[in-house]
Amino acid sequence: MELFEQLKTKISGQNKTIVFPEGEDVRIQGAAVRLAADGLLKPILLGDSKAIAATATANNFDLSGVEVIDPANYNETALSQLNAALVERRKGKTDAETAAKWLKDVNYFGTMLVYTGKADGMVSGATHPTGDTVRPALQIIKTAPGSSRISGAFIMQKGDERYVFSDAAINIDIDAPTMAEIAVQSAKTAKVFEIDPRVAMLSFSTKGSAKSPLVDKVAEATKLAKELAPEFADVIDGELQFDAAFVPTVGAAKAPDSKVAGHANTFIFPSLEAGNIGYKIAQRLGGYEAIGPILQGLAKPVSDLSRGANEEDVYKVAIITAAQALA
Repeated sequence: MELFEQLKTKISGQNKTIVFPEGEDVRIQGAAVRLAADGLLKPILLGDSKAIAATATANNFDLSGVEVIDPANYNETALSQLNAALVERRKGKTDAETAAKWLKDVNYFGTMLVYTGKADGMVSGATHPTGDTVRPALQIIKTAPGSSRISGAFIMQKGDERYVFSDAAINIDIDAPTMAEIAVQSAKTAKVFEIDPRVAMLSFSTKGSAKSPLVDKVAEATKLAKELAPEFADVIDGELQFDAAFVPTVGAAKAPDSKVAGHANTFIFPSLEAGNIGYKIAQRLGGYEAIGPILQGLAKPVSDLSRGANEEDVYKVAIITAAQALA
């Protein structure tokens, strides 16, 4: 089954609620209306209620299945509760006055809806830079147990082929502990997308064929990843060159004792530049659809859109976010 059909089946009837801080945007509204009409999730649009209504009227959108919240006219008691929850969460780093200013920002307001359980996830970034989406998530939702950082994965899909490439979006300086965490996060992401993870820790060396501190880093990351997640220990291996990870005959020749070599479907790159270049080569030369970036490692899902996203992109990212919320 095609990926998004699988995900639709997974989230349908689960009543997951996704908040969209950029509710005045036509792309966001179009996707929200479709998501509600398809019965996939419950959308919440944030923004100026009059501006949201004007966009809906101009585009003949029926918002009857969509909740609209205007933060500037939010229930006073509920707003006070959000403020108190934010101050408590920040543990002395943010006072009530600062919290009130933050809650006027739709991304902070939306993040607090996720944190307090009003929403199961958030999708933003159509009109805001990545930092405006990620910063409130890190300050409020924070990382999941076992994670000390977030990372960004892409699902690479073509026909019935489906792979995870990570990190290709977030961490610039990747040391061994970071690479190990990314590997574990990516194995979990693979399972969300119906991929039985076989995780290759990539390098320019396979099992010591080259000597370098860069090779040692990947070997150490492999060891740490197995210790971090014993449940994945048998399906994480490295260091492996890409051909040894991907091509069965090469894997058998270069790493004959590996359960991953030649059969990997989740690829962990040793640097952000390698990951970013790698996924774009697969996308542009290999003809793979690149779905993402998918933020990994947060306690609750927050997704960052490209500002060049279209309505279909918003629709798909919301489906992904709801699937992450289920997991």
